[in-house]
Amino acid sequence: MSGIMLLFAGLFLPLFPLSMVFNGLFGQMQHRTLRIALLLIWPQIGVALVVASGMEVPGWLLVWALLTAIFYGFRALVLREVSLWISFIATSVWAVMWLVIGSQGVGWYELAKYALGFSLPLVLLLLLSGELEQRFGAAYTGLYNGLAQSLPRLSWLIVMVVLAVIATPLFPAFPAVMAAMLNVAPDSFMMALMLSIAWFMWGWAGARLIQGLLIGEENQTVTAQTDMSVGKAWIYAVGLVVMALSGISMTGGLA
Repeated sequence: MSGIMLLFAGLFLPLFPLSMVFNGLFGQMQHRTLRIALLLIWPQIGVALVVASGMEVPGWLLVWALLTAIFYGFRALVLREVSLWISFIATSVWAVMWLVIGSQGVGWYELAKYALGFSLPLVLLLLLSGELEQRFGAAYTGLYNGLAQSLPRLSWLIVMVVLAVIATPLFPAFPAVMAAMLNVAPDSFMMALMLSIAWFMWGWAGARLIQGLLIGEENQTVTAQTDMSVGKAWIYAVGLVVMALSGISMTGGLA
């Protein structure tokens, strides 16, 4: 892969420090629609660039991608702002796409599906953070506690979407991680271990996010808010079911 093509692809399938471009753009964008478009389109550009190059991904770049994934997964552990958490986790999970790209026989269509499987749960979480902002003025962990008691529908959706974000089985991000693991595990125990660490970081960061939002004693600020409507909750639920079915289908394709 030429140096210029590598540079551009490293912007869109983020490699540190090129990853700062995406995080800077995401932080500057205040309109939610623009952020959604960025989450959906950004990694697809990276996939298109790599496929267009037609060249193999070198081993040293895979290590660079894994180090980026671990770095941003670790940084997400201490974040309180949900939108910033989404940005850093997006950077971490998209870096893993480099390992999927390195798989033999994986074409553009499959790569685009894997990238979309990483992005869609992040979009849902961004929309749910908007629900928090509408009720509390901001979406921060630790700012309000006990949402699970007063806002059970919104809380349930947050838990399920976070599980989708961190590549829990059934959801589309899981087969993407498995494809990456199947690519590196036979040849490099160290890279398989690094991928496992990155995946663990996502789960830990997700648990901390859920704890900071949903666990604890509710206060007057929380009890004064109304829960998400049943109709809107069903829309999100249908979206989650569709993602789960697609994840199951993609997982079956790995066999």
